Amino acid sequence: MQRRTFLKTSLTTSAALSAPIAAYSAGTSESAAKPFKLKYAPHLGMFKHSAGEDPIDQIKFMADQGFTAFEDNSLSNRDVSLQEKIGQTLSDLKMEMGVFVGNWKVRRGDGLAKGDPEVRKAFVEEIKSSVDVAKRVNATWMTIVLGNRHHRLEPDYQTANIVETLKQASEVLEPHGLVMVIEPLNHLHNHPDVFLSKVPHAYLICKAVNSPSCKILFDMYHQQITEGNIIQNIDYAYEETGYFQIGDVPGRKEPTTGEMHYRNIFKHIASKGYTGVLGMEHGNFHPGKEGEAKLIAAYREVDGFE
Repeated sequence: MQRRTFLKTSLTTSAALSAPIAAYSAGTSESAAKPFKLKYAPHLGMFKHSAGEDPIDQIKFMADQGFTAFEDNSLSNRDVSLQEKIGQTLSDLKMEMGVFVGNWKVRRGDGLAKGDPEVRKAFVEEIKSSVDVAKRVNATWMTIVLGNRHHRLEPDYQTANIVETLKQASEVLEPHGLVMVIEPLNHLHNHPDVFLSKVPHAYLICKAVNSPSCKILFDMYHQQITEGNIIQNIDYAYEETGYFQIGDVPGRKEPTTGEMHYRNIFKHIASKGYTGVLGMEHGNFHPGKEGEAKLIAAYREVDGFE
């Protein structure tokens, strides 16, 4: 690297890391920072040291820092009154709701891959309940986890069972304009027995379901571990991709803390005309309030593509 290029990069990085958190109070967004270029979506708990424990205050803090989206895996398990407050807060702040887990109860075991009729019925019923959750927060996407492999059934039969289940669930979601995003999970570190671990398999499933209500959740943390080649795989699967999630490798923390070149990845995603949400499904690399400031600065750095 030439010295001039090195100095420019170093100064840009230093400026990002030293940038202060936007002034925040629970009742106002008057001092909000400039919005990010892409719709990065933090989750509850990510900024609790800066905003406090109250979920609504945390969402307001996110908006003040320039985030224009929010995701909450546990939304289905929260009280209806809190779901409604979250929905109203997002509306007031003009923030977009990202994913929540649509099959919180029926997401373990091998029932979906096995084709168990009772598990399939319970899954579809849970998807019906998730429609009401989505409406309370004006959500479009819900994460679907397909559970584990069934060890005594050929993989192709398992895939066929999954496809049939997702077809039935899509019939529930299509009239409401809602989208299930099926998530491949890495089987090497986090989910050793998972049925769906690779994006090409998810692509095949979505093609077979053939519904606008069934797409891929492309979690870049999981796929860096399982497949790598992130940018090219985004191109291959883009037609069936409905949502992205973020996490650096190793460690599953914010961009700039691992091996992934997220500035280039985000630039590529933006170049494809993607206007959806990118969920920040990762932890904080540094602890406490200072760590939260460094996380925000890291996103400013990788969001600086041209």
